[in-house]
Amino acid sequence: MDRKERIILNDILNGDKIFYRNISVDNVIFGYHERELKVLLFKNAAQEKWLLPGGYVKKDETLEKAAHRVVRYRTNLKKLHLHQFFTFGNPDRNKNTHFTSELLSTITGQEVTKDHWLLESFISVAFFTLVDYYQVKPTGSFYIEECQWWDISNLPEMAFDHREIIDQALLSLRFFSHVSPIGKEMLPEKFTIPELQSLYETILGKKLDNRNFVKKMTNIGLIEKLDEKRNIGKHRSPFLYRFNQVRYDALAKGDEFIVF
Repeated sequence: MDRKERIILNDILNGDKIFYRNISVDNVIFGYHERELKVLLFKNAAQEKWLLPGGYVKKDETLEKAAHRVVRYRTNLKKLHLHQFFTFGNPDRNKNTHFTSELLSTITGQEVTKDHWLLESFISVAFFTLVDYYQVKPTGSFYIEECQWWDISNLPEMAFDHREIIDQALLSLRFFSHVSPIGKEMLPEKFTIPELQSLYETILGKKLDNRNFVKKMTNIGLIEKLDEKRNIGKHRSPFLYRFNQVRYDALAKGDEFIVF
């Protein structure tokens, strides 16, 4: 048994001394790839259905620090912007007929009773974050079988209420896109107008008028036109743009609405 396995085993057996009981965090990690909005999911040996990256809150950390720790562990990314969007507290939300005291006894090699802290009902505080798809290196621990990206329009069967969490996260992301700019975490440093518009259309789930979109982005000063073009074929060399960092940071404070 290596060091990581010993730590996780200790968390299972003595976790109620390390973590708060009955409270957890779940993270909806959004990525953007080939004009599709992606969500990072994982599956472990104790659960046939797919799960959101989540975890428990240590007694010496805030909810935000717990959420950052979980996301960093799953993606290997640091300095992420997490957005708390909802709390899920249905008493039956995390019931699982497969996750039992017998299973925990098998995993740990020690007797685990039915009143074990992991078998209790948990309230989950949910966060979402936007990441660069190409920078993410999905990881897991010894009990995780798979960790991969899924298209949000073609999700697998989800455990617990995690599909509900994703649906609520998407609604929150759509509202967020009207009060704060998006794209810096999900697009390359230099991009074309069609690429930026496609990102917004994918998130909002609707087509946007091209003229109005360009006019809006230009008028609010969010983007800067560069003296560079992308050669993507005969008679097709669109100009490249980049975000104006000063305006991006100012708009991120939510003082102005970005309505299309």
